[in-house]
Amino acid sequence: MTKAEAAMGWDIYLLAGVGSTPGIFSDCKRELEQRFGQSGRQPVIRELFPYGDHTQKLYRQLLEVRGDLSRLRGAGQFGGRAAAQQVMRLSVGRPVLFIGHSGGGVAAYRAAAMLHREDVIPDFRVIQVGSPRVTIQPDYRDKVSYYIAVDEKGKVKDPITRLGSWGGWSRNRLGLWSWNKLKYAPGHIGTITVLGGHPHYFRNREPFVHPELGSNLVRTLNTIMERAHLE
Repeated sequence: MTKAEAAMGWDIYLLAGVGSTPGIFSDCKRELEQRFGQSGRQPVIRELFPYGDHTQKLYRQLLEVRGDLSRLRGAGQFGGRAAAQQVMRLSVGRPVLFIGHSGGGVAAYRAAAMLHREDVIPDFRVIQVGSPRVTIQPDYRDKVSYYIAVDEKGKVKDPITRLGSWGGWSRNRLGLWSWNKLKYAPGHIGTITVLGGHPHYFRNREPFVHPELGSNLVRTLNTIMERAHLE
């Protein structure tokens, strides 16, 4: 693939979390195709289930997400490796946008970092939606955005986003060690006002449609695409 071909656009991967049904991203995919089509772009959009779908054992999937969250050197990155293998087959030499929901956001970051380090993809962006907190390497902070569901009063409605940690020990101005809860945080942390909570970011039908602001899906895409910066 030539540089000119790679510059034509970004490949997009939608990564599902544990226990997800096959249709979780159907409306999202159609909406993205329509939005890009209006600007004359036709990106390749694929759906991935790095931990499997709802037909597979939930306990095993949860253990795999836990492995991907681990900071231990050599820890198993099950979903990250599964996603990376699929991207490696289909998007070598192309910039990639990863949009991951729940555990899919963890796998998305692990896969993106792995593929970029190995020069498989020239550039990437990761959008984590309602995901557990996985540590982000400082060199990649500006490529990762993180979103939490809130209600119209700003109250957090997604307990999954409380899992994991971005924290680490840092020296303060006095040279003393202190715990910095955002040491390994993504470069951007934002909120999405939705009806419902964790399972409902990508819902496009009643009862997840606001009479004035539109569906959860529309509001989610409006928010996250503003930060994607797909030059």
